Amino acid sequence: MTRPSRSAPPPFAAFAMFAALLVAAPLAQAHVASNGFLVVQVSGQEISGSIELAIRDVELAIGVDANGDKRVTWGELRKAEPQLLQYLGQHLTLGAGAANCPINFQRLRVNARVDGNYAWVPFDARCPEVVRQLRLGYHLMDDYDPSHRGLLTLTSGRVTQTAVLGGSDPVVTLAVDHPSPGRAFVEYLQAGIWHIWSGIDHLLFLLSLLLPAVLLRRGHHWEPIEAARPAFMNVLKVVTAFTLAHSITLSLAAFDILRLPSRLTESVIAASIVVAALNNIFPVVTESRARIAFAFGLLHGFGFASVLADMGLPEGARLVSLVAFNLGIEAGQLAVVLAVMPVIYAIRNARVYRRTLLPWGSAAIALLATVWLVQRAFLASG
Repeated sequence: MTRPSRSAPPPFAAFAMFAALLVAAPLAQAHVASNGFLVVQVSGQEISGSIELAIRDVELAIGVDANGDKRVTWGELRKAEPQLLQYLGQHLTLGAGAANCPINFQRLRVNARVDGNYAWVPFDARCPEVVRQLRLGYHLMDDYDPSHRGLLTLTSGRVTQTAVLGGSDPVVTLAVDHPSPGRAFVEYLQAGIWHIWSGIDHLLFLLSLLLPAVLLRRGHHWEPIEAARPAFMNVLKVVTAFTLAHSITLSLAAFDILRLPSRLTESVIAASIVVAALNNIFPVVTESRARIAFAFGLLHGFGFASVLADMGLPEGARLVSLVAFNLGIEAGQLAVVLAVMPVIYAIRNARVYRRTLLPWGSAAIALLATVWLVQRAFLASG
């Protein structure tokens, strides 16, 4: 007796996936990574700069949406300005030597970035002594979002250096006039790893390309690859193509040779996820997914470059920092591949993988990416 084939996943599985996605979709933001941007200029005893915090993070930290309509207006933000300045003063500190440098925050402003509006607060400070070693304490969002990081750009004369603040190392001390090249390499390496792990859009694009890597398309059906070597070669081709492509455009953008508008870049990145995910459901390209990876990897490189632009490339260590950032991205990607591939290879023979996880997982990814596409391309930042 022949068992009837099941060409679709059980209704409850499909319903559960889409119900979960519909709950999550309204919460989706253009970038889920939570970053603050700290700019500091040092001249003798004087310090000036600014701190930027996403308005969505401001709402989370101090609650500024007075009427509860899920939208923060300029009026609500201005009304909450005293609480915001108090919060910044309690969670951001500067020091020189053993002494603290009291921070004087100025009037609140708003700065628009691709992932939404940011509360931008300029500040100045005067230290009791000439600043040679600057101590920074960054504790913003510690109680609300442990994944939050502060991207620091520190300038003294012609010397510029960067650091990633927060997390397990909320207090750092930096030599103002003589930055360590080794530290710059480590900081940019960590920033690259952090960006790929916190940038869920890049991860979902990579996952969309990995899901069918353990399968072969024959006729109108997916069939499991019999040996590990072909699956490994599929993954190697995809990851190599993606790496090569984004390395090219990341380098071009980092050295100001070629740039694209951020909104266009982020919109096309979202579109690339939709295309890659839908290709798993309605296969058009099955044997040359590396071409998809390369083509859209060029656009993802411009997305990586936007983060690198926020951090800046320090004078005297531009090439080292660029290489370190790119290596960090590759290390982050490799960790994802090593985590995903053994699992999907082990379950590739299961009908649930081919009939449920691949099509419905890809559909969920495509729908979420469509939400991002609409947000990035058509909706005003907020």
